[in-house]
Amino acid sequence: QVYRNLGLNQSEIDKYFTGPAFLAWNRMGNLRRWAGPLPPAWHFKQLYLQYRIVERMRSLGMTTVLPAFAGHVPQGILRVFPRVNATRLGHWSHFDCAYSCIYLLDPEDPMFQVIGTLFLKELIKEFGTDHVYSADTFNEMTPLSSDPAYLSRVSNAVFRSMTGADPKALWLMQGWLFQHQPDFWQPAQVRALLHGVPLGRMIVLDLFAESKPVYQWTESFYGQPFIWCMLHNFGGNHGLFGTVEAINHGPFAARRFPNSTMVGTGLVPEGIEQNDMVYELMNELGWRQEPLDLPSWVTRYAQRRYGAPSAAAAGAWRLLLRSVYNCTGVCVNHNRSPLVRRPSLHMDTELWYNASDVYEAWRLLLSAGAELGSSPAFLYDLVDVTRQAAQQLVSDYYLSIRQAFQSHALPELLTAGGVLLYDLLPELDSLLSSHSLFLLGRWLESARAMATSDREAEQYELNARNQVTLWGPSGNILDYANKQLGGLVLDYYAVRWSLFVSVLVESLNSGRPFHQDQFNQAVFQVERGFIYNKKRYPAVPAGDTMEISRKLFLKYYP
Repeated sequence: QVYRNLGLNQSEIDKYFTGPAFLAWNRMGNLRRWAGPLPPAWHFKQLYLQYRIVERMRSLGMTTVLPAFAGHVPQGILRVFPRVNATRLGHWSHFDCAYSCIYLLDPEDPMFQVIGTLFLKELIKEFGTDHVYSADTFNEMTPLSSDPAYLSRVSNAVFRSMTGADPKALWLMQGWLFQHQPDFWQPAQVRALLHGVPLGRMIVLDLFAESKPVYQWTESFYGQPFIWCMLHNFGGNHGLFGTVEAINHGPFAARRFPNSTMVGTGLVPEGIEQNDMVYELMNELGWRQEPLDLPSWVTRYAQRRYGAPSAAAAGAWRLLLRSVYNCTGVCVNHNRSPLVRRPSLHMDTELWYNASDVYEAWRLLLSAGAELGSSPAFLYDLVDVTRQAAQQLVSDYYLSIRQAFQSHALPELLTAGGVLLYDLLPELDSLLSSHSLFLLGRWLESARAMATSDREAEQYELNARNQVTLWGPSGNILDYANKQLGGLVLDYYAVRWSLFVSVLVESLNSGRPFHQDQFNQAVFQVERGFIYNKKRYPAVPAGDTMEISRKLFLKYYP
């Protein structure tokens, strides 16, 4: 609305916004255009949804945070206001300027205040306000200058565009940039950006505090209030993971820090619907005076979760707590299992925990099936733990395949490859397909359900398929948002593995070396093929979860 009122035409606006699955990165100035344009109906549905969200939040006494103007603008602004001072930022991640290199308005240009205040006034008119606004100008984007005076002017301009519309404005800012580019954000630069705003009028999210806290090396954000946040998950990946010790002690240490400005705790996962226990734990800590006794907490958690006590289930959870959920040091949860990554001869199979703990937890959970099988949460966890065990087994078969290839042992290569391709991966797919929360069909149908026409449904489905696979036109951030879903395992991951094994077999048979580059080109066609295969996947589960898990267990339990 604001851009149209300023005189931009629709095609200039369309070249700016990404498709729905990538909008978060558009708002932070990382991406433009990719998987777009946004259909007009999208805006209306989002507007209606926003009314409902805001109304519901306020009815529960929650404070809404509205997005403010961070300075990123469509190129069309330069046509309408040729004198405006805007500079192109560099490219982001593995995207070239076709889809990134967004224009940043100079904070001292008068248009900065005009657009920023117009936008916020429009928002407040539409939704009312609780006076808190978010804006991220330099998230993973290098500023044009490291001069502290420049950085202070930028943050001051962003803040003034907020107060121009709402004199009581508070700025909520992600602190990710400071730990993401520490070479640029030295103490002087951090202090300058933070001090461009009056003390107390900005709240910083210490976004990845469980692994890379920023408050410790910035004297508690140089006096600006901050929230101790657990990030935990990247890309909505499946995979059992947690840093329970860091979470259990971190917030209390931050409160005791000299001159601490901590004002609360937060959860900021990139994707949810995995590892429920970690989020339960983090939410509970906000009410505690001191760290919990985790083994006894998790024993009670199992009983609350399943609605009945079970020694076997509690034992399984204590094993998971000390293994997958106890990553220590700097832990970054990107599922790197060979299962969900493009095959090569140099894959990462390292684990931060003892694999046998997961196999034993699997055995214990299965043994509790008779008493807990009627609990939906139990069946979900049984799928999840079986899935984790299968993911570990995939790594074992991968190592056997690699070893066989490197020792030129064709029979062993065919055996290990055969078990992986014709039994383990199909069994894993049927396990996932037995539970509604692990279905590719559910993921795709929920995207299609947003549409108001067939054409829109196609676009939304392509957005949903691309996000969990190639993440960009050419695998720019390949498998960043990998998921383990029934349908995806068989038609995407297994097809890649099949090609890999057959290329290795062909290499041994012909005596020609394996070339990763050639394989990558061939496998890209497979990956892209999945996005455009137009196949409809069931959104309703099929098969008996317990039976499938037991069958896998009898065949594969080491």
